[in-house]
Amino acid sequence: MPDVLSAPLVVEFPFTRSLGPVQSAFLTGLRERTVLGVRADDGTVLVPPVEYDPVTANELGDLVEVAPIGTVTTWAWNPSPRRDQPLDTPFAWVLVRLDGAGTALLHALDAPGPDAVATGMRVRIRWAATRTGAITDIACFEPYEGEPGPSEPAPHTGEFTDPVTGIVAPARLDYVHTPGRAQSAYIKALEERRTVGERCPSCRKVYVPPRGACPTCGVATAEQVEVGPRGTVTTFCIVNIKAKNLDIEVPYVYAHIALDGADLALHGRIAGIPYDQVRMGLRVEPVWSEGARHVDHYRPTGEPDADYDTYKELV
Repeated sequence: MPDVLSAPLVVEFPFTRSLGPVQSAFLTGLRERTVLGVRADDGTVLVPPVEYDPVTANELGDLVEVAPIGTVTTWAWNPSPRRDQPLDTPFAWVLVRLDGAGTALLHALDAPGPDAVATGMRVRIRWAATRTGAITDIACFEPYEGEPGPSEPAPHTGEFTDPVTGIVAPARLDYVHTPGRAQSAYIKALEERRTVGERCPSCRKVYVPPRGACPTCGVATAEQVEVGPRGTVTTFCIVNIKAKNLDIEVPYVYAHIALDGADLALHGRIAGIPYDQVRMGLRVEPVWSEGARHVDHYRPTGEPDADYDTYKELV
């Protein structure tokens, strides 16, 4: 039986976004240990605040301050915290309706165990020692047995010194990928600097990388077909933002490339030509990584450009 291939993979995208006046006031307020909500058209105080009414879609801007004390409306115990979660010891995820708010805020509750958590229990915010204007300025919630906060929220201008105007929202997925039969054959062929696809027995299209089944006909594929190594640029984009973990100077070109004999374009980087000279129809060939089992980039072959009619179905 052949060895089963597997590899850890990480998909990460730090999304940078600007903030409107409502979100800016909310996050700046957290930095100043102030929780702001916004009043909806029906009078409900929404915490966290949103920029538009969820019912009427009208723009909202009537900001109010609510208490840092509230009531747990529902919860779930987390026995095994993951990387970058609020606490590194077991805790409860809770929805908390702060006093003066009409909606609940999701965050972590620091509790010794699930028996110490209950719907209806009173909690308060534990503020982070260092606050930067982010939801993590609330370190977590903690049990509270003191006096309730004001039941009516207080009007607030939303004005602070040095307001937060933008945030970086990191998105990351860690997982272990185990390829199937078709992908394993594709990967092993790359070790020999070959590219193989599989042909659909019904429509006769050759898919690269192979998927084990035809996405059009829905039937299994098994017939291996070697394609390339040369191909044609069908479309491309110029990348002007440098990736954190990619040692490639910008600008550079990433393209869809239809390898000769394939009916599906794969993607790859184009080098060996100024970025502003890359074009649809450009004929390219692979340049393999030194000591690696994959194509590092594609470069021009010097052949005449392919006629549009030869690759228009793959654009």
